[in-house]
Amino acid sequence: MPREPYYVQSLERGLAVIRAFDARNPELTLSDVARACGLPRAAARRFLLTLTDLGYVRTDGRLFSLAPRVLELGYSYLSSLSLPEVAEPHLERLVAEVRESSSMSVLDGDDIVYVARVPTSRIMRVAINVGTRFPAYATSMGRVMLAALPEPELDAYLARAKLERLTDRTICTPDALRAELRQVHLQGHSIVDQELEEGLRAIAAPIRDRTGAATGAVNISVHAAQATVDEIRERLLPPLLAATAAIEADLRVAAPRRTIT
Repeated sequence: MPREPYYVQSLERGLAVIRAFDARNPELTLSDVARACGLPRAAARRFLLTLTDLGYVRTDGRLFSLAPRVLELGYSYLSSLSLPEVAEPHLERLVAEVRESSSMSVLDGDDIVYVARVPTSRIMRVAINVGTRFPAYATSMGRVMLAALPEPELDAYLARAKLERLTDRTICTPDALRAELRQVHLQGHSIVDQELEEGLRAIAAPIRDRTGAATGAVNISVHAAQATVDEIRERLLPPLLAATAAIEADLRVAAPRRTIT
């Protein structure tokens, strides 16, 4: 894609090196990083050694991994965001009421990123923590935020998104997803039935700012053996909507003190 004159490609590449590490690849060799980022080995080596000198990467001489200092990059965002700190007490009350896990996320590109979570028990194979990312199209929180996008932004998303079949139930065609998002927009909530992971059902509602834009979303997740889709809608939707309304009310008070993004 064409870049603006101010674009610093070396910064892009340095960030790509950091993003090469994830839960499945916590340790990488120089060759692994070069291949993942599409960089020559010499360039990958320079980036890795620079990040090591800055304290963001560590190495035993052969394998590289992220150092704890890299958390500063994410914490800078979280610490400037009033959403999690305002929402967490409401999530705790919601979890105490329904006795199911609840989380909050924001939309970041084509993914959702968890910014707050109150678990009751682990029902997913993948551990979820603040900072965990999932593809937006296959999650209840992602769908309520995608459904709130202006039409041109949604069109762009559907044109570029890689809709992989994560389970046998996953909606993975643009037309089917658009139809689902239209329904989510009309009803104001989303229920995803075992599309992200077998055995997992979740219901989500958006968090809206004063303009009506969805700045985040809250979900309640349950094991499929514990509740049907109809039971989830009947039992969990009312307390979920009450919690999101309370969060929105508190955010209106907090907004003059801090910008919400």
